[in-house]
Amino acid sequence: MDGEDFARKAAAEAKGMNPGLIVLLVIGVPLVGFLVANYVMYVYAQKNLPPRKKKPVSKKKLKREKLKQGVSVPGE
Repeated sequence: MDGEDFARKAAAEAKGMNPGLIVLLVIGVPLVGFLVANYVMYVYAQKNLPPRKKKPVSKKKLKREKLKQGVSVPGE
């Protein structure tokens, strides 16, 4: 009779999905989808968007750099 009980319990457990698999699917599928979508948007942006413009250097910083190099700043 022990063999029959074990077989019945094993059959009952095999019917449902593994809870660990459910958690993996609920968390893993959106995470993978998010990463794939980010990669696709990154590749699209690299191809279609113009390069970023650099900020203009302020006159104060330009003056300081020229003084460091020993070049006289015009107007002084």
